[in-house]
Parts: sequence; structure tokens; C-alpha cells
Amino acid sequence: MYRKKHLSDKTADFILYLVFIIIALICIFPFYYLLICTISDSKAVDLGQVLFLPKNVTFRNYIEVFQVQNLFQSFLVTVARTLIGTVGGVLASAYVAYFFTKENMWGRKFWYRFTIVTMYFSAGIIPVYLNMRMLGLLNNFWVYVIPSLVNVYNMILIKTSIESMPAELEESAYLDGAGYFTRFLRVVLPLQKPILATVALFSAVSHWNDFFSTKLYITDTSLYTLQFQLYEFLSQISSAAEQLNTADALTSITPTGIRLTLTAIVIVPIILVYPFIQKYYVKGIMIGAVKG
Repeated sequence: MYRKKHLSDKTADFILYLVFIIIALICIFPFYYLLICTISDSKAVDLGQVLFLPKNVTFRNYIEVFQVQNLFQSFLVTVARTLIGTVGGVLASAYVAYFFTKENMWGRKFWYRFTIVTMYFSAGIIPVYLNMRMLGLLNNFWVYVIPSLVNVYNMILIKTSIESMPAELEESAYLDGAGYFTRFLRVVLPLQKPILATVALFSAVSHWNDFFSTKLYITDTSLYTLQFQLYEFLSQISSAAEQLNTADALTSITPTGIRLTLTAIVIVPIILVYPFIQKYYVKGIMIGAVKG
């Protein structure tokens, strides 16, 4: 039944709401500050004159940055890599996780432990590079996708979620004549939406933010990712303004403005994805955290 709140309850609610609002503002402010700096006069940003509101609003930074050579091509490569890598990685990790839940899998415990070991030990950069070269993946788009198809951490989360599913559901499909692959697609995957959404978020962020793969394996500029373009600008920030098209631009923008604008272009798209899967993310990460 409804109970009338006393003054102490209302005071406690007010304090809690106030604390949560302050925490939310603290979390949001860095992104807000980044955006207002990108639309403020670059010299005012360099002088520290931009605090809470933009100063001398201008979109010159965005106009000039979008004229940087191969920027749109890099954006397309990054989007393609993120979409293909995320979908492929989620399906591959889920398929491996599914078979690790089967008691009758040959050498199940050995292969599971062997897979876990790869989380802590790797061959090193040079052997991995040589392996990629032998596989013909250098200067190849698929070097972004194939090496990261199965992520062990994501696989563990999915395996834990599948093991929490009632076994009777899959047994019923087995009695109807469904094989492993059919049961995986028709029974298991549809019931794992929360954990799959969580793993998809992890994978998408990893693919979107990665630039080291480009640095190691790619020399063809048409295969550069957006993040690597940002890395190049950050590495040569003192000369970034000189790479723009017009001499007039050199007097109205600064390397700081370029850096902040590129950062905003990179982080905003992936942030916009989160609200659509947030409800699955919270539930999925709790399921996957129960046991490994």
C-alpha cells in the first residue's frame, strides 16, 4: 500500500537525486567541453578563455578537417571494419562458447584451459607480424577482422550465459531432430540477446578505437582507419595546420583546434550507439559476471 513520505524521506530522496545529478554532470561535462571547444575560436581555446560557453562560435575547424585528404575514406574503412568485425566476432565467439558448454566435446577441459592461457600469453609482435605476412594479410582489409574473430573474454561471458539457460529447451529441439548448428541458431542465439549485445558493444568499441593494427600491418593509405589518421595528426600536431588547403586557414585555426575536432569526430559516433543497447548491456554484464 502507498505510504506517505515523511520529511526525512523527502530530504533523503532530494540528497540522492542531487548527488546523482552532480555525478551525471561531472560525467557529461568533458564531452560538452570538447564540443564547445571545437566550435569556439581556436585562439580563445589556446588561451584558456573557453570555460562553460563557446566563444566566437565558428565551424571553421570542422570545415577544414573535413577537407583533409582521405578522411572520408578512412571513416568508411573504420565503419566497415566495425560492422563486419563486430558481427563476425560475436557469432564466432558465441559458436566457440556454445561448444565449450557441451560435456561430450572431445578434450573439452583441455581446449578450454588452452584457450584461457592465450588471454595471458602471446607470441609477441614480431612472430605475429611474420604470421600475418605468411597468411597474406599485410595491406589487406581482412587483417582488421580475422585475427580478432574469437575474443576469449567475450567467449567466457557468452559461455556463462549459455550455461545458465535451461537445458530442457535445447533437449526439446534435439528430440525434434535438430543438430548442433540448428540448435545454436534457432534456440541458443535468440535467448542470448543481453549478453550478445554486451559483447557486441565491447567488440564495436575495440574495433572503432583501434589504430595499432593499421600501424603494424598497413602501408596502403586507402586502408587507413579514421583513428590512425587521428594518430598521425597527433604525432605531427605542430605541422597539422600546414596540411590544410588554404593559407587563410593557418591564421584562424590552431593545432589544438584540429586535435579537439578530430577527437570529437572519432568519439561521437560510437557514443551514439550506446543508448540503443544500454538496457541489454546492464543485464548481460551481470549474467556474464556470475561465473567463468
